[in-house]
Amino acid sequence: MSKYTVQAKLRSAFTLLEVLMVVAIIGLLAAFVVPQLFGTEEKAKIKLTKAAIDSGLNGALDRYRLDMGHYPRESDGGLMALVQKPDDEEEAKKWSGYLKSAKDLKDAWGRDFLYQYPGRYNENGYDLWSAGPDGEEGTDDDICNWERR
Repeated sequence: MSKYTVQAKLRSAFTLLEVLMVVAIIGLLAAFVVPQLFGTEEKAKIKLTKAAIDSGLNGALDRYRLDMGHYPRESDGGLMALVQKPDDEEEAKKWSGYLKSAKDLKDAWGRDFLYQYPGRYNENGYDLWSAGPDGEEGTDDDICNWERR
């Protein structure tokens, strides 16, 4: 082996300093990018849950009221009345199916939507909400169909 081929092989490798600089740059990028990705996922779940309340469930509940003459009551099974046909023959004749499955009654975190009729906040209607990202009712991150004061 000649002296020139050995020098060429030595020059083609990275120094320890260059490798450490690349690792540091990748670490800095990860420190900024990874939290943004996690925040984006949570924001998307919040938007999805709001959309499910605002258009999906509100629309199904309004169609139910038009057909049945009232919003689902606790005795009707609450929100499950949107999925399951009533046992009573007269009620079953009016019922037309409002949601495809019970999966539509869950928020983006996989928890059941909460429902109350008559509503405490919407006195002439119903209250519909999700416990939000933290899963605890009554906290600031709850997603609901009424205006917070």
